[in-house]
Amino acid sequence: MSTPGVFEVLQQLVQEHPTTTTLGVGTVLNVEDAKNATNVGAKFLMSPAMVKDIMVDAQCGEVLYIPGVMTPTEILSACDSGAKIVKVYPVSALGGSRYISALKRTFHHISMVASQGITIDSVREYITQEASAVVLSDAIFDKEAISQNNFNEICRLAHFAALQGNEALECKKRCTLN
Repeated sequence: MSTPGVFEVLQQLVQEHPTTTTLGVGTVLNVEDAKNATNVGAKFLMSPAMVKDIMVDAQCGEVLYIPGVMTPTEILSACDSGAKIVKVYPVSALGGSRYISALKRTFHHISMVASQGITIDSVREYITQEASAVVLSDAIFDKEAISQNNFNEICRLAHFAALQGNEALECKKRCTLN
């Protein structure tokens, strides 16, 4: 939501890739922004905390809402309110992948997205510690690359991050089969 013209960019991307890409919006803090994002085609919304009014609206629609949580109480509260997945934020300040691992011991049935301070090099660690996904905004959208309009570098970073995630998933499968 902090990107200037985010709704226009999202709408253009949805029009260009109507069936091949699932797009969403992060740092959604209120219902108005959530509705604007879904009106232009967002399929998921993320917040740094649980915004109950967004949760209520999302349950009635086809948009996945991923509320932010920090504590076990917040995880349970979000799930009791209808969250299908939660965003653990700010995970690096809470202990990183070790915190995800500790939470998953109790909440093994709840999908968790690790968010904040994650580097591309740590993707494998988070996935093997049971994070369902990671948020890599700062790692992929490198400020220098953006200021230079170096979209090739941004694509390279995104591709490398995807490779790291895929390798971690393959590793988890092999370990589960053994």
